[in-house]
Amino acid sequence: MSFLAARRRHPAALLLVLLLALVITGGLYAVLAPKDADAAASTADDVAAGKALFLSNCATCHGLSGTGTQEGPSLVGVGAAATDFQVGTGRMPLAQPGTQAQRGEVQFSDEEIAQLAAYVASLGPGPAIPDSKYTTGDGDIARGGELFRVNCAMCHNFAGSGGALTRGKYAPSLMDVSGKHMYEAMLTGPQSMPVFNDENLSPQDKADIISYLKNVKDEPSQGGHTLGNLGPVPEGLFVWTLGIGMLIAAAVWLGKKAA
Repeated sequence: MSFLAARRRHPAALLLVLLLALVITGGLYAVLAPKDADAAASTADDVAAGKALFLSNCATCHGLSGTGTQEGPSLVGVGAAATDFQVGTGRMPLAQPGTQAQRGEVQFSDEEIAQLAAYVASLGPGPAIPDSKYTTGDGDIARGGELFRVNCAMCHNFAGSGGALTRGKYAPSLMDVSGKHMYEAMLTGPQSMPVFNDENLSPQDKADIISYLKNVKDEPSQGGHTLGNLGPVPEGLFVWTLGIGMLIAAAVWLGKKAA
């Protein structure tokens, strides 16, 4: 007792007491906290299964450890969202080299895509797959339209029908894209698309944009045929072709009548 009493005023005594308190608190939490062993095991199993899929289908271009090669970029830090978007839209595995990876037939099941995403996420921190509450199209349509016209319409067209870019690239149509993949594209910036992180567009902003695009797709056109909503060029071509056709028909009819 005299030994402890002599040292209780030592400058390091308070630090030692705090350290012991933290150790005891941590130990009690580890013992008493509820454990989700099944979820942890499932995650580990998903990563292991995803790695096997990655080595069989992706490592040729992205490297055995996902760090990239001359044929494909590094996947360290791209996150689960980028993997879910690229594989879930059939852009990856890449069918053949080209100016831009095109949407195609999906090569994996939903479970396999989730496993690949889990493995890529384990390589380094990156954007996660979005919460479904932001991708259902239940946001503010009017506000989403404003945000879309400011941030997206210059490439994807005012109605999300897509458009041409430079050097043979293009902004794809958004009419048949799921809300989840729209969100992931905004979050990760595939191809020539800029990244709209949560500081540029909040999760609710992204949800509103998705709501606007879903409304454009589902809303009937009150002005007749939309001609793909591609803007004045196809509309002008249609009117020009129809007008010239009518003039030719009128000229033929008048010529026959005069004869």
